[in-house]
Amino acid sequence: TAAAIKGAVAGRARVGTLSDPDFIRLPEFLAQSIERFPLIEIELHHEITGAAFAEVRDGELDASFYYGDLAHPTVAGVPLAEVAYVVAGPAAWRDRIGGADWETIAGLPWIAAPAISTHRVLAEALFDARGSAPSQLIGADNEAVIRSLVHGGLGVALMREDVAAAGAAAGELAVWPDARLVTTLQFIYLKARAEEPIVQALLSVIDALWTAPPQPGSAQ
Repeated sequence: TAAAIKGAVAGRARVGTLSDPDFIRLPEFLAQSIERFPLIEIELHHEITGAAFAEVRDGELDASFYYGDLAHPTVAGVPLAEVAYVVAGPAAWRDRIGGADWETIAGLPWIAAPAISTHRVLAEALFDARGSAPSQLIGADNEAVIRSLVHGGLGVALMREDVAAAGAAAGELAVWPDARLVTTLQFIYLKARAEEPIVQALLSVIDALWTAPPQPGSAQ
């Protein structure tokens, strides 16, 4: 612990990241890690949420950002922020989507991430709760691609609420008002490694970054 406080922790830290680096404050995380622990080499791995979880569980990553609730015997998580998702479609579909019922929305083409992702889990939960299934499903490998396909008029999708609101304000998206799903952004690590200096260093950076007052323009 004394060595960690002095910044003397050394080694390589393999950290999983998600599709929106600004939202998870990745630049700030890296800047603080480098400043406080200059002897740690940060190795970033961009992952889908489910894959990141599996790699932390199996020891292939030292820690990772993660979307979703977590109750696992070997993996622990630090909750960072609540994240809400809404249904968004192309701006050209505004009249078609605005007052539509669920059957109409479910009958549109849907764009979703792979089954291993929290994005897909949320979409499936939405359909299961309403007793239906998408009539047409288009797969996309990350949320940036999903946003691009929605902008391009190919279908509707779950989209982070802040992103959808900004897109609607810019006249690029239409938001269906009758669904809102909430999950949690977390920073996860293996419980058995909680006292290791590398993991302790990463957690101390996360604690300082996410408990400090946010800077203008940072994710909430």
